[in-house]
This record gives sequence, C-alpha cells and structure tokens, in this order.
Amino acid sequence: MSTVLPLDPPTAGSPPPPPPNPRTQQMLHGPLLPTLLRLATPNVIGLFATTLVIGYDGYILGRLGAEALAGIALVFPLSMLMLQMSAGGIGGATTAAVARALGAGRGDDAGRLAQQALFIAGALAVAFMAVLLGFGRGVFGAMGGRGAALDAAMAYATVLFGGAAVIWWTNVLAAIVRGSGNMLLPSLMLMATALVHVLLCPLLVFGWGPVPGLGVAGAAWSTLATNALAAAVMAAHLLRRDGAVHLNRAPWRLHGGLLRDILRVGAPASLSPVLSNASIAAATAFVGSFGTAALAGYGVAARLEYILVPIAFGFGTALTAMVATNMGAGQTPRALRVAWIGGGLVAAITGSIGAVAALWPALWMDLFTADAAVRAVGGSYLRIVGGFYGLFGLGLALFFASQGAGRMAWPLAGSLARLLVVAGGGWLCVSVLHGSAEGFFAVVAFSMLVYGGTIAGAIRLGSWTRRSNDIKP
Repeated sequence: MSTVLPLDPPTAGSPPPPPPNPRTQQMLHGPLLPTLLRLATPNVIGLFATTLVIGYDGYILGRLGAEALAGIALVFPLSMLMLQMSAGGIGGATTAAVARALGAGRGDDAGRLAQQALFIAGALAVAFMAVLLGFGRGVFGAMGGRGAALDAAMAYATVLFGGAAVIWWTNVLAAIVRGSGNMLLPSLMLMATALVHVLLCPLLVFGWGPVPGLGVAGAAWSTLATNALAAAVMAAHLLRRDGAVHLNRAPWRLHGGLLRDILRVGAPASLSPVLSNASIAAATAFVGSFGTAALAGYGVAARLEYILVPIAFGFGTALTAMVATNMGAGQTPRALRVAWIGGGLVAAITGSIGAVAALWPALWMDLFTADAAVRAVGGSYLRIVGGFYGLFGLGLALFFASQGAGRMAWPLAGSLARLLVVAGGGWLCVSVLHGSAEGFFAVVAFSMLVYGGTIAGAIRLGSWTRRSNDIKP
C-alpha cells in the first residue's frame, strides 16, 4: 500500500503535532517477549472479566430453564458474530491502521482513520439491526428454534440487536485506543463494566422490589447499559488534545483513501468471523436435529469456545498493534517473530483449557444445569473436541497477527475451510449416514484442526513476505 499523505496541511496557529508516542517506540525497539506480555497482560486480565461474564450469563439464564438456555444458544452465534466483527474484524483493522500510521510517523492520519472507523461502525450497526429485527424469527427458526426456545431467542435478540450501535461504537473506540498502544484503558473498562453487569444482570432478569423482572431480555439490557458506560469513557479519552490519537484534530468527514485503508483489512477480517459463526450456526442446526436436550447441552459446552475467543483476543489485540507498528516501520522479520511468540502462548493456554475440559467435562457442565440429558451431551462434546482447542487458539492468535500485517487471504481461507468441513461433513454424518451426535462432534474437532493448520502453514511458508494485493507497509 502506498503511504497515505496527510489530507489537510497544517495551518497557521494549529496546535503542534504530539511528541513521538513512547508506546510506539517500545513496540518498535523493545525486547519482544517482555513487550508483548506487557501489552497483552491488561487485555488478558480485562478479558478474563469478559470470560466470567459469558459464563455468568449462562448461569443466570440457566435458572430460567432449559428453554432459556436453548434460546440463548440460538442467539449466541449471531451475537458473537457482531462482537467479533466489531472488536476483531473492523476493530482489529482499526487497531492495525492506527498503529501502522503511528509507526510510520503519520499521527494526523491516525486521528482521521479513527473517524472513518466510527463511520463504518455506525453503518454496520444499522445493517445488523435491520436484518435481525426484520428477519430474526425466521433465522432462529431455521437454526432449529421451536416453541419456548424460539420465544426466548427473540426476546433476547430484539433488545441486543436493537442497540447494536452501542456495541459497535464501544468496540471500535476500544480498538482506536489500543492502536495507540494503550491496552490499559480498554481493559479497565472491561473489568468495570463486568462488575456492573454482575450486579445489574440478575436484577433485570429476575427483578427485585420496584424493578420488574424482564426474563432473558434483562440480560441484553444489562449488556447494552454497561457498553454505553464504557463507550462514554473512551470517547472522552480520545477527545483529549494531548493524546497520540485525537478524534477532533481534523474535521469530521468521509475520506475515501482512509476508508479503504481500514476496509482492505476490515472487510476480509469481518468476513472471516462470518464464516466462523456460519460454522457454529451450521453445527447448531445439525445438533438441533437431535432434540432440545442435545441443543441445550451443545450450547452450554460450546460456550467454552466463546471463552477461548476472549483469551485469544487478549493476546491478539496486542499482536495486531505490535505487528502493525513494526510492519508500518518496515520491520517485517521482527513482526513475524512477534506473531509466532504470541501464537505459541495462546496455543498453550487454550490447549491446556481444552485438555482439562476433555478429561473432566463435569467441571464445566455442572455449573450450568442439573439436567442429566443436557450434561451427557455437553460432556460428550467436550471429551471429543476439547483436545483440539490448542489448534483453534493458534489459528485465532495468528488471525489477529495477520490483521496487523495486512495479510488476510489465508486467514479467510482457513475460516472457509472450517465452514466447508462442518457443513459438508455434518451433512454427510447427520443426513446421509444418520450418525450419532458423537460422530458429528468429531467433524467439529477436525474443522478446528483444519482452521489452525491452514493459517499457521501459510505464514510458515512465507505468505507475509510474498508480494500480494493486501496492505503493505
């Protein structure tokens, strides 16, 4: 990619550019592992709070019964799609674009890129709201939702996707802050909002005193309220004139060149979680053919995978920023070393979690339900799939690193390959061979192997160093 020059020359009397960002200098010249751990640690701590919230929501809603759990299992692939697109797709591309600009010494462009990212976030939030509010019942019905489970899904989805703009802007504002190398503020927001959610969620779900219980919709209202709080704090931070990225340094207007800087990475990065969540939606539909108990058990067990995503995201956002900054400065070999160190750490952590889940699935399943049939299906899933979580985590970490490098073709191919394995293998197993749920779970495990192996193999064989049409520093 050719360097984007400042679009508005400085005028007389305009404030001087900020001094070099010390966080950027550390990413360019600091020791690799200590710098990566310093950047990732607040993310991991903050996202550990998110991990607890994911499990906590399942615990609270599980008190409403198996139908509520099944309904939330229907919504989860699409709610996580929105989260992954806003925080990992467009959000990751925003972090990468801002970090590359700062790494190349283009501080003014970093602020303009932040503005463009918020425009994109608003447009995509409207798209999510229109699709899910207009066609949600048909979508969840096609995924196997029936009766009370479908009603629960709609009650939750109507609130959550009705406030999609709150989710999008919160995650993109956090991505802008991370692009400047500040991982602490977004992480503090995650921890603070998680604490508020722990108190607010049961209040809105069950009610207390004058506050009426809203059922499953209460959990969605709590999510929107806590995200709005985080967005307000981060917006105030980015409006500071002495920051590395300042939202109001240039007038707010669309810039085609800067929009393309984000979308060249953000579009394929967003398509990748679309494919990944299509894999999960397809798996949900196949499992739904085995009945409500199977669907609920799968939903509880697969929730553990959504906890792996925040862990990978904690390291991944640090990888995106550090890789992008070094690529922007022309330090590709250093960027590659960062990617492999980070990928190895995430694989070790997620692989350890998977091993524990495979050996002792009751540790997870017993937290959510006392239904023996639901526990049996979920336990079977974890015993089969848990051993592949390390490869899944490796693929996720290298996906974030690839965003920083602006090389998204192979991560997209890995997501597509995963979808083809789940959809094709699932159809063969369930519809043609009329196999058991355990047989289909083996297909899901193999899809994780394909996903992680595709991305890691491509980077190992030089996909970051060959000429391509992706973004170049």
